[in-house]
Amino acid sequence: MKKKWYIIQTYSGLEYSVKEAIEAKVKAMGMEHFIGRIVIPEETIVDTTSESGEKYVLSPSARLHVSTGYEVKKGDLLAEEPSVYVKRNGVIRDVKNVRKIVIETIDKKYTKTYYIPESAKVEAGIKLGTRLRQGMPLSKNQEYICELDGRVVINERMKRVLVDTEDGDQDVYYIPLESFDKEKIKKGEKVKQGQLLADGKKFYANSSGLVELVEYSMRKEIRIMKTKKRRLFPGYIFIEMFMNEETWNLVRTVPNVINFVSSGGQPIPLKPLEVRAVLRQAGIEEYEKVGRKAVKLEIGYNVGEIVRIKSGPFEDFVGTISEINLERQELKVMVSIFGRETPIVLHVSEVEKIG
Repeated sequence: MKKKWYIIQTYSGLEYSVKEAIEAKVKAMGMEHFIGRIVIPEETIVDTTSESGEKYVLSPSARLHVSTGYEVKKGDLLAEEPSVYVKRNGVIRDVKNVRKIVIETIDKKYTKTYYIPESAKVEAGIKLGTRLRQGMPLSKNQEYICELDGRVVINERMKRVLVDTEDGDQDVYYIPLESFDKEKIKKGEKVKQGQLLADGKKFYANSSGLVELVEYSMRKEIRIMKTKKRRLFPGYIFIEMFMNEETWNLVRTVPNVINFVSSGGQPIPLKPLEVRAVLRQAGIEEYEKVGRKAVKLEIGYNVGEIVRIKSGPFEDFVGTISEINLERQELKVMVSIFGRETPIVLHVSEVEKIG
């Protein structure tokens, strides 16, 4: 019993409630073997109306778990700093609370790091993003002074661990508060070379969004831009089903279902090429994404020219170029999907000439 894909027409904005109603009815009637997947294709776009997203500042040696363009959900692991290991045998002499302040020059070429004891009390105005001038005090006791013009990029509470080594020297370790274990790291405790002193700090996403990774000479920065979903075909739902009178009636009688997309009163099944595009856009079927190289572009296409799409969700579709964006190296191609002309924005590397 081979299922085919069909299109249900409903009211824009009610797509998900209709989908849930169909799924509940299918389950209640035990019709799962007749009705398969129900898909509402969406695209992810950056929400320019929302407030600015999140920012995470990392050291150059931090291990990344995401890259630019990666979609993350709240709680996903973004990156982790290296773990802290004991360099030489010794005894812990002292453990103090300090504040790590990193100031970066406006051109982002140089940074200066300060470890200020909490007892010295960091100035209240020293916050992330604050602009500072050379000579400005960083602590209330005036002991720590800013040595360059720049902006605060890190303001973090840490533990300063001082170890007297066996050869009469001293080693200093700075451990993020989140990784500090007071049961393992305390004054008078003996430590051995290679011993794990603390796990590296882990960074988790505080909200869902799209990742942008920026690497500077002295640090890495992960930004998460808030996103929102936009339905690609408002008012339409795609359903995989074995079509007969019983299944047709099951779907048609669900509240807010207007009808199947039909011809002469008969529901029209989607073509395999159209099904593949829908599943890829919904993230159900994977496809190989063509890398976009930054090359100088000499456009060889014209508005009105017919091209074939060679990669992406609409691979093998044929369409007509309606717009050309030279600066972004993009083409807007009009493609026919279930009888409707749909605009698709593509990079020039994703299309090819016909003939």
